[in-house]
Amino acid sequence: MNGDDALESKPVALSSISIIGDDVINPSPAIREEFLEDLKDELRGKIREHRKSLDPRAVHEADLGIARQASDLAASLGLSEGDCIAAYVSRRHEPGTNSTLEALRSAGIEILLPVLGPALDRGWGRYTCPDDLAQRAPGRPLEPNVITGGADEIARARLVLVPALAVDDSGIRLGQGGGWYDRALLHADPTSTVIAVVYDDEAHHSPLPRAPHDVPVAGVLTPTAWWRLESE
Repeated sequence: MNGDDALESKPVALSSISIIGDDVINPSPAIREEFLEDLKDELRGKIREHRKSLDPRAVHEADLGIARQASDLAASLGLSEGDCIAAYVSRRHEPGTNSTLEALRSAGIEILLPVLGPALDRGWGRYTCPDDLAQRAPGRPLEPNVITGGADEIARARLVLVPALAVDDSGIRLGQGGGWYDRALLHADPTSTVIAVVYDDEAHHSPLPRAPHDVPVAGVLTPTAWWRLESE
């Protein structure tokens, strides 16, 4: 089963899901930020429901596919033993990153994972192995035990893999809400490559609503491919 076939267990053209009009893709000052977030939340709900419908075999195949694509991306960037990337531990119903973390760790690449502190605190820890991950609070993703630094630690990463529910061709990503990554990415090295990880049918999305604080990504990675996006 290849990546394209695997995720067609319940076909839905997610890239065509649109709940916004042209007048709010780039909202004017008159449109309240709360309204923009309502639009995002409605779209988040649609995509989350679709993800829940995927066959477990398809999800497993996608996890393996993402690892293959991430390894290829890292090689294309010239990353090798001793280099650093920032990634994340996928949660249930997200495109899987478990195989990716192991593949990159086996290649000798240092992997930073998010550590969520109180309130808006942001930090990073080093991935060593699956057994070293723990859930430190309900609703949080698994986090590493080895804490390496605060928000500025991401500046060491040459590649940053970020989660997303969808991404459009201008690099705007729809996150889970809360803005954690938008704040974290402000500390990334400007020369690093920031890539959003989604399922194949969540890429090339129709234009997504964009708030002033939204940080665009430089590329997209799916279970079957990765590519850079044109700079604005």
